[in-house]
Amino acid sequence: MGIGMKTKRFFHEPGKVAARGWPFLALCLALLALPSGCAVNPATGAPNLVLMSAEREKKIGLEEHEKIMQGVILYENEALNAYVSEIGNRLAKVGDRPELEYQFFIIDSPEINAFALPGGYIYVNRGLLNFLNAEAELAGVIGHEIAHVTARHSVQQHARGTLAQVAAQLGGFVTSVATGSGYVGSQISQVASIWAQAGLSGYGREHELEADRLGAEYLRDAGYDPMAMIDALSVLKHHEDFQRLTSNRGGGYHGLFASHPRNDQRLQQTIASVRNLDPQAIKPADNSRFREATEGMIFGPSRRAKTSETRNRYYQPLLGYTMVFPENWFVDETTTTATATAPSPAQGSLTVEAQRLRSNQSPRDFLVAHLQGAPLEKSEALEQFRLLGHTGIAVNAQTGRKERVAAIYLGSRAYLFRASLPSAPNAPSAPSEPSAPGDASFEEADSLVLEAIRSFRPIERGEESLAQELRIRYVIADENFDYAVAAQNSRISDHAEETLRLLNGDYPIGSPEPGEWVKLVE
Repeated sequence: MGIGMKTKRFFHEPGKVAARGWPFLALCLALLALPSGCAVNPATGAPNLVLMSAEREKKIGLEEHEKIMQGVILYENEALNAYVSEIGNRLAKVGDRPELEYQFFIIDSPEINAFALPGGYIYVNRGLLNFLNAEAELAGVIGHEIAHVTARHSVQQHARGTLAQVAAQLGGFVTSVATGSGYVGSQISQVASIWAQAGLSGYGREHELEADRLGAEYLRDAGYDPMAMIDALSVLKHHEDFQRLTSNRGGGYHGLFASHPRNDQRLQQTIASVRNLDPQAIKPADNSRFREATEGMIFGPSRRAKTSETRNRYYQPLLGYTMVFPENWFVDETTTTATATAPSPAQGSLTVEAQRLRSNQSPRDFLVAHLQGAPLEKSEALEQFRLLGHTGIAVNAQTGRKERVAAIYLGSRAYLFRASLPSAPNAPSAPSEPSAPGDASFEEADSLVLEAIRSFRPIERGEESLAQELRIRYVIADENFDYAVAAQNSRISDHAEETLRLLNGDYPIGSPEPGEWVKLVE
């Protein structure tokens, strides 16, 4: 944005700027000894009290991002991730800080939220994507988060928390100005990232409205209709209303709905004024790419992100079994196999393959037959969850390395387990050199995979909902479409009709016109 636009934003509400200008000036004069004490907001042009340089802001963003990556699971859908990043970069280019290297991530969580970190890290929960119905609505959410970054809202909150401690030395003169609503960062220090918690909780009415206004300008300048910001907020507000009605749960996206009532005239007027400023910039909407990118998206909990027992309890509903892989191992699957790999492949992997039983063999004989007569060390029978099996250590004929192997019978199938394990330290790296049982790294990895093998069992009654992932599907409504009828055929377990209405923006009442696309859950 050019200087003219920034000047326009600075004088958008001249009364408030004037009212705040002198306290900020007084603060700056009182804190001249502090580095970067006063700065001009790059998005609004207004003076801000900021105790942090732009380079420090970027460094903090990276540090906090690394913390977040240790505690969340990202949604693995390459096409959807690329689509979200494309929209985000399109908005960032017309934003007030295009020099930042923005990065966009989808968190594999059914919760409805999004947040941003300093330096340009933007996170959107999969659950929020479920309830959006247009690319412009998605752009509205991302634009809002980019605006928090460009306006340095989290950095301003950090400054206020810091100044709350400095205030005592200044005789309490700056307390009310510096702390604003009383925010002190230490009040939410129990989470892994205070910065992320601040983003999730929201920044208060003034900053949220400012992010809406800036986000709407980015929407317009990127060719989207700024009114999509209102549409997205309405969808999410309806979801909050539904949550309060059915589970007495409030909150939601940014916790901002207390500061964004549906009939907020100031918000409506702000977005409308942005739209009217340059209506020619708005391009016709085409949501075919949005539908294509979100088709098949998981709705509700995903198997990878379940945390009730362990994140790595794996369910195979087609074959009817479940097991717990080592923590943080990545699972890749086909129709008949599942392969879990350690964060570093050199640490090992475990493959489970389903095979039909064709003869009356014992599990040990079945295992030996598949080893082509290779000797079986540490041979022992397995009896678990009323299942019979056998396990041991054998030499892989192709690599020459020793591996943990097992066979377990379930129904009419035998399940063959093969685990590659790390070799002994200081041992020759040639493939023909076997790993040595007795080595600490070998024994530790073998213990992990044997524990995983021993966790193998049938899926029990009542676990079917955990084994089945629900997914979004699009259909075209005809003149007979009825949400009540669709709900009867839906796999949504509770409040199916209301949930389908929420997914399609028709809550609490409303029906799609014939020919319109409708989201179902299968």
